[in-house]
Amino acid sequence: MGKIGLPPELVVPPGVEAERVITAVLADLRSGEHRGVVVDSPPGAGKSTLVVRAAIELATGGSGGAGLVDTGSGDTGSGGTDSGSGGSGGGEPLMIIAQTNEQVDDLIDRLATKAPRLRIGRLSAGDYRASPRVRAHPQVRVAAKAADLAASAVVIGTAAKWATVTEGCWPWAIVDEAYQMRSDALLRVAGRFERALFVGDPGQLDPFSTVDSGRWAGLTWDPMQSAVAVLLRHNPHLPVRRLPVSWRLPASAAPVVSRAFYPFTGFRAGTGADDRALHLTVPGSGDAADRAVESAAATGWALYELPARHTLRTDGEAAAACAALALRVLRRGAVAVSEQAPGGAPVTADRIAVGAAHRDQVAAIRARLGEAGADITVDTANRLQGREYDVTIVLHPLSGRRDATAFHLESGRLCVLTSRHRHACLVVARAGIGDLLDAHPSTEVPQLDVPVRFPDGWEANQAILAHLATVLAPPR
Repeated sequence: MGKIGLPPELVVPPGVEAERVITAVLADLRSGEHRGVVVDSPPGAGKSTLVVRAAIELATGGSGGAGLVDTGSGDTGSGGTDSGSGGSGGGEPLMIIAQTNEQVDDLIDRLATKAPRLRIGRLSAGDYRASPRVRAHPQVRVAAKAADLAASAVVIGTAAKWATVTEGCWPWAIVDEAYQMRSDALLRVAGRFERALFVGDPGQLDPFSTVDSGRWAGLTWDPMQSAVAVLLRHNPHLPVRRLPVSWRLPASAAPVVSRAFYPFTGFRAGTGADDRALHLTVPGSGDAADRAVESAAATGWALYELPARHTLRTDGEAAAACAALALRVLRRGAVAVSEQAPGGAPVTADRIAVGAAHRDQVAAIRARLGEAGADITVDTANRLQGREYDVTIVLHPLSGRRDATAFHLESGRLCVLTSRHRHACLVVARAGIGDLLDAHPSTEVPQLDVPVRFPDGWEANQAILAHLATVLAPPR
């Protein structure tokens, strides 16, 4: 049986299903009936691809805009940009708002590669130095003032930089990672555009602040709500589309992540169970680390469980376990077979990531990787958002804790950590998290008029733990 209990012959192929949604989104943009369109995207659903495609469509002003730019037919994507028109055929200039400089450079690289004749502006701070990805494209101009980028069809910058722009208005804006954007940040740039496309992942981490935000809780314009949450509370009739397929998560992970973090707006994997495999080409010694790596290669998941114990936040034994598992994947000569590499590609250090909740944990893990693991990415969930690897190792946020605070229970944190991989995810945790969750179902004070978020962290953690229990590596 296929999706939702239908016979396989009646199941729509994932590519067709995803294309239907994207076509509907582009039709919403062209119709002009709404000032905004929201697109919810699960992990690895092609969010950046949609942003690039929509940007080219708007800037070049025609269906199939990407094809017109790529083939160089007519003057589309170049001739009209001198006057800021964004291209011939009815195209309009637009602004793109991202949340970090890394996201800005990534979008510029993708957009410039897809549309090499489209003039792109990089709105930056005065001391910004263009990254190699930006310098690689001669049609990209970098400037600190929007007026200096008037000839660009597309101008891209961070929300913080756009907030400093006090003049000019663009017919269109695309807000990338809109669920990471605070509502007050949206308010500061709302006067710069007429209509907008908001794209983001509702299951990821909410915006955060280093100051107490309780005074605004329950207000419809609470600055600590995401830009999308406040937008929809004030504009409930805006169309909301949902991308239905994850092209990153394998068939072993998409159902697990969907059930745990997207219970009402589920998605499926774009690949089948036989489309990806992780092979270990070097024999192991048979210890606990080897068994965990072998479990991950066979099932896509592994739980490396340490003895139950209350520890300091920087748990040396847990940090060592994370480092050991990452290095063991390298030593076992892991090879990833996928639709991108049917013949297999080595899982090199840059294709492995280790994620944790706190920076001190990240530092402890990195110190234990040594020279052999110098190229392995180690970072917090906040900084891993939007990134993709073949194999990830996760230090569970609740491992070794005496309590379950709102920070450690936040569903978005665990969602980010467990949804970065294309092949396998190994979770390191001390035993007893289930008991901790039962003892601390919630520590937050209820707030009036605050929308209830589903799923809550307790439920999401329980769902992930229930699945990990089925792939628990045998004890040492």
